[in-house]
Amino acid sequence: MTLKALVLNCTLKKSSKKSNTFALVEEVTTYFKGKDVETEILTLADFKIGYGITHEAVDADDQWPEIYEKVKMADILIIASPIWLGEQSSIATKAIERLYGGSSLTNNKGQYLYYNKVGGVIVTGNEDGAKHVSRSVIYALSHIGFTIPPNVDTYWVGEAGPGPSFIEAKGEQNKFTRQHAKIMAYNLYHFANLLKEQPIPVEGNVIEE
Repeated sequence: MTLKALVLNCTLKKSSKKSNTFALVEEVTTYFKGKDVETEILTLADFKIGYGITHEAVDADDQWPEIYEKVKMADILIIASPIWLGEQSSIATKAIERLYGGSSLTNNKGQYLYYNKVGGVIVTGNEDGAKHVSRSVIYALSHIGFTIPPNVDTYWVGEAGPGPSFIEAKGEQNKFTRQHAKIMAYNLYHFANLLKEQPIPVEGNVIEE
């Protein structure tokens, strides 16, 4: 059974530039290899994404609808964000707002569209804020209908204040981060498989018009 994983990389850098967040994303997604998971990583800074709480285009240049089609097809969604001033990036906030805009849509069973999808979060920074960002993103995904398996937050942060970030500091060698990357990937895969085989039953959660 093939699963689809989609990572929304919310770094402020375009994909042509080296990204610490992307580097940690690769540490997680490498565990999907050999697990019959098709993984796609989108760097949202490469796209023109309008502001709004809607899944539809807000103007002629808005590329969110094409991203949203990929969200709809995904079994696993990961939001990846750097930390700025202790918070998730502005792009991560915008992505969550746009996801929220589609949260009232329903699947072919009449349930909210994000039912039977699993979500997780990846966070990088060179000082504190990882757990705060993880809590914010995971709550948002849970609130709009994603299933959140245990231990699906992977992060790396350096010492307080200016300093080297994930790549320069060789964060991939950090035992805690490595362990959580593996646990996150396997738990996302396991629960996505479970929901494929045994979807959330419709009784009691079909949305009435």
